Amino acid sequence: MTRPITLAEATAIIEVTLARAAEMKLKPLTVAVLDAGGHLKALARQDDTSTLRPEVAQGKARGAIGLGLGSRAIFRRAQEQPFFIQAISGLPGGALVPVPGGVLVRDADGSIVGAVGVTGDTSDNDEACAIAGIEAAGYTADPG
Repeated sequence: MTRPITLAEATAIIEVTLARAAEMKLKPLTVAVLDAGGHLKALARQDDTSTLRPEVAQGKARGAIGLGLGSRAIFRRAQEQPFFIQAISGLPGGALVPVPGGVLVRDADGSIVGAVGVTGDTSDNDEACAIAGIEAAGYTADPG
């Protein structure tokens, strides 16, 4: 049986994600960690982030959980099938953000235990920081 991601693990993921951003000298980030059911487990917003960043971070992670794909794969699919992704995004009220930065969190068995969404810098940098946080917590990152 898959063990759910804990609050302590979610907090550790956020701490390492933000530490990696500081090392890379990125713009201020917002990080959301969702559990396997797509529910918010933890969120951190650095100073000077814009007001919609919490929704964007959750949207990246929510898309990954909802489709079972890291948001990089969703981004590629959006380029190939834009109407499909537009329709899927509309189902939860437009709450999916189909760009890199939404990374699935997988346990040792490969089961999805959550997702991390990061926003604030380039999508590639957001994704790199999410991966660092997930791996530091002992999980496997699946960006798609």
